[in-house]
Amino acid sequence: MIKVSVIVPAYNVEDYIEKCLESLVNQTLEEIEIIVVNDGSKDSTKQKIDKFLEKHPEKIKYLEKSNGGLSDARNYGIPYAQGEYIGFVDSDDYVETNMFEDMYKKAKEENSDMVECDFIWEYPKVQNQNCSKTDTKNSKELKSATYHCKQKLDIGKIYNNKKEAFIYARVVAWNKIIKRETLQKSNIWFPKGLRYEDTEFFYKLLPSLNKISFVKVPMVHYIQRSNSIANTQNERVKEIFDIWENIFKFYKENNLFEEYENEIEYTYARFLLCSSLLRIVKVKDKTVRKELEERTWKELNTKFPAWQQNPILKQEKGSKNTYMKLVNSNNFKIFCKMFGIL
Repeated sequence: MIKVSVIVPAYNVEDYIEKCLESLVNQTLEEIEIIVVNDGSKDSTKQKIDKFLEKHPEKIKYLEKSNGGLSDARNYGIPYAQGEYIGFVDSDDYVETNMFEDMYKKAKEENSDMVECDFIWEYPKVQNQNCSKTDTKNSKELKSATYHCKQKLDIGKIYNNKKEAFIYARVVAWNKIIKRETLQKSNIWFPKGLRYEDTEFFYKLLPSLNKISFVKVPMVHYIQRSNSIANTQNERVKEIFDIWENIFKFYKENNLFEEYENEIEYTYARFLLCSSLLRIVKVKDKTVRKELEERTWKELNTKFPAWQQNPILKQEKGSKNTYMKLVNSNNFKIFCKMFGIL
């Protein structure tokens, strides 16, 4: 029986795919399948995948399709998965070799619909020349201590129910395993052709997750490439508005909006005024940047005119929440300029 299926979308990652697959074929969990979806790569990605396929035909399932983007590649791989749980690993990242054994063990112990782990932001040498050794004092659980340029641990908060998950969860797909049966019953897919696909996927899936568990160890090395989609800011930043429209529609059509309204309002405000705004101020085109800044404020205050009275915002502390409590129509542009300096 296959315990975990790991779906790996791959597009023009010839410099990264080998390290990614090496970390997967050497997983301590034996009952694992690795579904590699070649999303129309035009470099030597396929040739490098072929070498692993030749050595590990019993572990790797190779699929090939025309280029359709990350969401399309993930969706393409899901029907081929036979594992009890499904995980997603991006092909420019790599994972600890005990990741899926530890997460599967936790899933079975607690009969979980989803298990999440912590991760490490890793900045390659080409972006930062100040190399040092892994801080083993803060990451002593890691199986390997390697030389790098910069690493930052991302330790998530444990949430106890779905409403807390809406507020505190890290919405990325690649630090989780999800019960395949739960995913099939929910009929939730990644939105094709849009950025921030993990945001829509997670919030739509959330109502179907009755039990979420945690492995409080950093297991994923999240590689920060300067030319990656996540680090390239342009007019497509506006797609976050489409993502949230899809989320609003889902909760309304499934009669869940009223139940989660406080969580939706707070999280929407936090997305727009924090992470999304930080991306917007990095857009080089001044005209586009100004339009997006103005649209951010208008969208938030049109959809939720009383968002600053949100009970979650009132009780939450920390610098982001303090800023959200202080921002208003008069000082919003000042905050935008301040973020632009950071």
